Amino acid sequence: MQPIRLPSFGSPPSPRQQSTTARAARPSSSSNVVHTLAVLHSHRRSSMESLGDPREGPSTERAFEVKPVPPWTEQVTGRAVAASLLLGALLSGVMMNLVFTSGIIPTLNISAGLLGFFLLKAWTRLLGQLGVPYQPFTRQENAVVQTCVVACASMTHSGGFGSYLLAMDRRTAEKTSTADLAGPNVTEPSVGRTMAFFFLVSFVGLLAIVPMRKTMIIRHRLTFPSGSATAHLINSFHTPHGASQAKRQVTLVLRTCFGSLFWSVFQWFYTGGPNCGFTSFPTFGLTAFKRGFYFNLNGTYIGVGMISPYLINISMLVGSIVSWGFFWPFIESKKGSWYAADLQDTSLKGINGYKVFSAIAMILGDGIFQLVAISLRTIHTMRRHRIAAETIRSFSDIDAMPRQALSFDDRRRTQVFLREHIPGTFAIGGYVVLAALSSVAVPLIFRQVRFYHVAAAYVFAPLLAFCNAYGTGVAETNFSAQYNKLVILLFASWMGLQNGGVVGSLVICGVVSSVVSTASDFMSDFKTGYLTLTSPRATLVSQVVGTMLGCVVNPVVFAVFHHLYETNPKKIYQAPMAKVYRAIAVLGAGDHEPPKHCVNISIALFVLALAISAIREVAAHNRWHAQHYIPSVTGMAISFLLVPAVSIDMCVGSLILFTWSRVDREAAQVFAPVFASGLICGDGLFSIPYALLARYDVTAPICIRFLGREQNAALDAFLEKRAAAAHR
Repeated sequence: MQPIRLPSFGSPPSPRQQSTTARAARPSSSSNVVHTLAVLHSHRRSSMESLGDPREGPSTERAFEVKPVPPWTEQVTGRAVAASLLLGALLSGVMMNLVFTSGIIPTLNISAGLLGFFLLKAWTRLLGQLGVPYQPFTRQENAVVQTCVVACASMTHSGGFGSYLLAMDRRTAEKTSTADLAGPNVTEPSVGRTMAFFFLVSFVGLLAIVPMRKTMIIRHRLTFPSGSATAHLINSFHTPHGASQAKRQVTLVLRTCFGSLFWSVFQWFYTGGPNCGFTSFPTFGLTAFKRGFYFNLNGTYIGVGMISPYLINISMLVGSIVSWGFFWPFIESKKGSWYAADLQDTSLKGINGYKVFSAIAMILGDGIFQLVAISLRTIHTMRRHRIAAETIRSFSDIDAMPRQALSFDDRRRTQVFLREHIPGTFAIGGYVVLAALSSVAVPLIFRQVRFYHVAAAYVFAPLLAFCNAYGTGVAETNFSAQYNKLVILLFASWMGLQNGGVVGSLVICGVVSSVVSTASDFMSDFKTGYLTLTSPRATLVSQVVGTMLGCVVNPVVFAVFHHLYETNPKKIYQAPMAKVYRAIAVLGAGDHEPPKHCVNISIALFVLALAISAIREVAAHNRWHAQHYIPSVTGMAISFLLVPAVSIDMCVGSLILFTWSRVDREAAQVFAPVFASGLICGDGLFSIPYALLARYDVTAPICIRFLGREQNAALDAFLEKRAAAAHR
């Protein structure tokens, strides 16, 4: 992701920030959102300039000045909660499909904002036609819906449903672990246990970041690209031109969604057997098909490719060619020499061990380098602005500190943001109480952990949350995945294998992840609320409602996908990140005997990852043109575990976006993210019916397979022989 300057919201990022965000392990759609909003802003610029002071530039808030800001109790409405429940449940299914297939999670802010606007606008219009009185639909209410929906849907990622939670079960253990499958290092994530766990840990991160909101939003004026872009999108919706633009976008996303859904249903009817259907089309020949090189024709992967940066998609394709085209065939040629020939493909002592630990080495190398780089960059920025010594005081004395209001918009937004106060004692006291409750209750759910393990996690989690939120605010760099891996290694080695250190470290990873991920997402929502004049209290309440919804909906949806993952007849749900997290826990607990040369290969790839990351950083710092051609290490590492068809489909998405941009750049900027969201949502909506069909062994009526010439001749001869025998 390469952040672009947000109009009226801050200064452009440095090349180093661009290179850092391009390497994010969780590709975001905020760059596309910013492109979209830049076009929307250009359409409104001429009319807005006449409303503002020429010395201040164009003003957004002067257009809304005549509309009073409703109190927070009128911003969180019943209809907003109802719309959030519907959209949250739908998008949770979509996101669950993503975490079980590719593990690559784009943000769904565009879909949440658009669909929330569409539902409530349609509802108020219907009431108007029926003559029923209703409250006007405001941008604050739109922001509440968006916050609530994203809080619910994003839990599929922060909750580890495709990573640390799934890594605890028997099926993943069979693929990666040599530990006793009946011992304390395996546990099944049942619905009741999962719900109880998330109700205990999911709300702590909200309170951890509340005392820092004034410092980051008002004092430091951090950009939070995704939050700012979403706010500008919502502001645009509620102007006459923006409403017309939003109507076209909603129409496109609905058409694309239903088209993708229809295509998924159509394809299913031809999958009545192994390797059947259009998804198994041997695009590049049968030999390449056996290595995974073919078009999957999957709407989800194409949509994610349109949202993800070009660099990520190309890096994944490069990684697929290097690994599946050359590296894994070479390792397979050593079967019987480097590792036993009778091992299953999923065994960590066989070729799967090379795949998993090679990916881990590269991800850790890139992650550690980025953590060090972003930490040094943050310290340098804080010293440059002379705020390091004032940080602690600014938490409590922000209202008394001098601030320079740069424009009418800044003055208006700051006034509203500071008007409804959330006491710091409430946030800090609530964090302590909830952390103490979790420290007592979580060991009752997972016997592998002790109360002091959970308490220790809550002691240093706020520090990680602040660092992650600050990085997200500066350049949309979310390093929660890197923190998770380090936490697993630390606690697995602390607990030990005999005490259930594999599962225990994954549980602690969930505790820390719930604080770190939620804190950065919540601060981005505060930025959205700040720019839309939404009350901080309304933002907090909507986040709590969305989190409560996610704690109920996501475990239920997870149970459906989990059953299909265990049976996994067609290996559609690979859950690559679950294998990585489980392998890291096994490594930290000290229960792994790697195959021959696996450690040396992993060390070499770790050093290579550090070198590539360093070269990218130097190239970005010196503004070398070559920086745009240095691949993302994390993108390459992910493709080590996924079949090349995933990266090929994502590159098809990039090709569609590139062609569209060449034909009509402005239309592509406005509508391409919406088009991609529709593809993802449509395919994701069919994933739940597909999982239910597989659960009850419902098989498609038709099978389409692609055979080679010799296989086809042999098949014809066999059928003729059987037909002749039947006539006798």
